[in-house]
Amino acid sequence: MKKHIYIILTYVAFATMWTCSNNEDRVGESQIDTTTPILNELDIYLRENFVAPYNIEVQYKWNINETDIDRYLHPPYESSVEPVANALIKAWIEPYTTVGGPDFIKKIAPRQFTFAGSFNYNPNSPTITLGVAEAGAKITLFNIDYLDFSDINSIKEPLKTVQHEYGHILNQNYPIDIMYGQINPADYTAQWFNRTDAQARELGYITAYGSSQESEDFVEMVSEMLTNSKESFDAIVNGISSATARSYIRQKEAFVVKYYLDNFGIDIYELQALIEAATQQLVN
Repeated sequence: MKKHIYIILTYVAFATMWTCSNNEDRVGESQIDTTTPILNELDIYLRENFVAPYNIEVQYKWNINETDIDRYLHPPYESSVEPVANALIKAWIEPYTTVGGPDFIKKIAPRQFTFAGSFNYNPNSPTITLGVAEAGAKITLFNIDYLDFSDINSIKEPLKTVQHEYGHILNQNYPIDIMYGQINPADYTAQWFNRTDAQARELGYITAYGSSQESEDFVEMVSEMLTNSKESFDAIVNGISSATARSYIRQKEAFVVKYYLDNFGIDIYELQALIEAATQQLVN
């Protein structure tokens, strides 16, 4: 009996080795494309200015999985990409680096920007989405083919979107003071698009979208402060006829100032001045 068992086990072991050896002989080449991609000048520029120093990818070559497949969107012209990328460097990365230190953007930033050339119209709503932030890791910017870099207001459009979405990313790391939402909560509404900015300001919100909810209110304050000079922002607030509404917005401004100082050691007015100067220099 023992002899038979030994013979059988020996046969099984031999068969196993033969099968493994035979399978190895049949292994083909990898189906994964490992060839180095061909980079054009724009790709090299983006790698040198975003990927290498900050580990941020700027995606402009079309990948349908990176956008909402239910929207009518198209990729940007390559000629539209570098001006927007340069604006991000000059009016977002460099000012934050100056006031927050060389590692600020490296530590807290979206890891991917996706550029779309077209407008992102919202179905069943008279609104357009200018940008989207996803889980603090990605920001998508729309409409970049239609920006006019001879017009400072056009330049400020994507920058305001980035400051807004980046505000959400900062809030994910350091939450807003819960008392912020108690300043004037009664007029928050999901129907914010039925208000103009001027009407919202008379209720104590810096923009109509800011009147949608507390978190949007806060980042709209941030984005308006950081895409306007202090003088321009003060002119907006001082132009509000309601003294109560002006008081609400000034209280919110104080919360924003304290938020940046307490959590990041940043004087937001210094940041505001740097961004304004950089934005002015972007005008062709």
